[in-house]
Amino acid sequence: MKQITIFDTTLRDGEQAPGCSMNSQEKLEVAKRLEKLGVDVIEAGFPISSPGDLESVKAIAEIIKDSSVAGLCRSLEKDIDAAREALAGAASPRIHIFLATSPIHMEYKLKMSRDQVLEQAVSAVRYAKKFCADVEFSAEDAFRSDPDFVCKVFGAAIEAGALTVNFPDTVGYAMSVEFGERIGYIKEHTPGIEKAALSVHCHNDLGLAVANSLAAIAAGADQAECTINGIGERAGNASLEEIVMALRVRRDFLKADTRIDTTQIYGASRLVSHVTGVKVPPNKAIVGENAFAHEAGIHQHGVMANRETYEIMTPESVGISKNQMVLGKHSGRHAFEDRLQLLGFSVDAETLEKTFSEFKVLADKKKVVNDRDIEALIMGAAAVPETWKLDHWAVNTGSALGASGTIRLQHKDGSFQKLVSLGDGPIDSIYKSINQIIGKEPELELYEIGAITGGSSSQGETMVKIAWDDRRYNGRGVSTDIIESSIKAYLAAINAMEWDIRGSPVKDNLS
Repeated sequence: MKQITIFDTTLRDGEQAPGCSMNSQEKLEVAKRLEKLGVDVIEAGFPISSPGDLESVKAIAEIIKDSSVAGLCRSLEKDIDAAREALAGAASPRIHIFLATSPIHMEYKLKMSRDQVLEQAVSAVRYAKKFCADVEFSAEDAFRSDPDFVCKVFGAAIEAGALTVNFPDTVGYAMSVEFGERIGYIKEHTPGIEKAALSVHCHNDLGLAVANSLAAIAAGADQAECTINGIGERAGNASLEEIVMALRVRRDFLKADTRIDTTQIYGASRLVSHVTGVKVPPNKAIVGENAFAHEAGIHQHGVMANRETYEIMTPESVGISKNQMVLGKHSGRHAFEDRLQLLGFSVDAETLEKTFSEFKVLADKKKVVNDRDIEALIMGAAAVPETWKLDHWAVNTGSALGASGTIRLQHKDGSFQKLVSLGDGPIDSIYKSINQIIGKEPELELYEIGAITGGSSSQGETMVKIAWDDRRYNGRGVSTDIIESSIKAYLAAINAMEWDIRGSPVKDNLS
């Protein structure tokens, strides 16, 4: 059984998707979950792109021990120097270099000839090899490149020291059959390919990223580059969970597998959805809410008789627990901590104390607390430090009254500020009050509200996305009161913004 290397680029290519930006704390949480998932290589970011990205890559590199940590670079010495600095503390660092090889990119973007591209690729790999044993070279837009030129560049990169060469379908143009054939051609015609791993990186513009990745693996590819939930530029990247489960379920056909702990897939998907504010579609393969739901009577009958009639994998195999243990106000700390561990969370003592206290408050209101409620509590606890904390609020609204919102916030310095504002509704009035208190008026780009679980006692879950100074920040709030959940979500986004502006160091409190 061939072992396929899983290279996860959620924190780099995934984060580049519009609306999917993450702060350093959120990136750290995701990286630790990817390590627990068993990802072979975590591409932590693009260090030269900003000081913040360099620092977040550095923080991730210093804590990840069981996965390689990669930093992306253009084929430029300054980029490689930034990656070298960011990865200095990594147990297993990888420098990932890319350079376009397609005619359209070379002519219009790079303004370079083939000989110049070849020379620069070799020079960059040699330079990176001085500092890092593990170097990967990617031929950007490889599928739309001349195959023989890609083979020539790959061969030269391998001779210069690259241990992995990556063949991306950067714009998602390939059909699966021709992509598999192209990988076969590269394997056959690249000088020295036996000394390097061949990787693929597929985009989903035509909805074929996973199919193309699997076709490449069938044709001999050694590594698949992918993201959690398939997030990424434009229509996204190949979905990690779909590639991994296709390999696991169809080992008989593909003769390949990964070292991924598939029981961690669902938790990783939920975490990435939470920190990016991008919901997983209900019909999403593997991790969508409907992935294991059966409504048609004939399907329900078959599943009750034998699950294999309509299920090719079990919910438990991807980490969706059927043991829905409920906790209540009489549950103790030990039961709460055990449930956290079963859900895949490992927290420090301070976070455990905080979330257990919040659990007790919630249990008094809700009586029965389930897994989704606990997940909401722990993810809320993993937020950035609070510059502003909610003290109390009140709204007055009605069809003939308009709306007024009163809110009192506590600043981190211990002072309190209270304000009343009028608005088009209770949420608008409260948000206006918050803006006046903090002295900023970010643009509210997204406001969504839903229920975490069913029933009238369910907690409301609010997601907001705000924009300030060309940066975007996500916030999430949960409460049995939907106005309070809306306030918490907005304050979470505000605190992320304030924390980013201050450039505070990463706090490691959740794995």
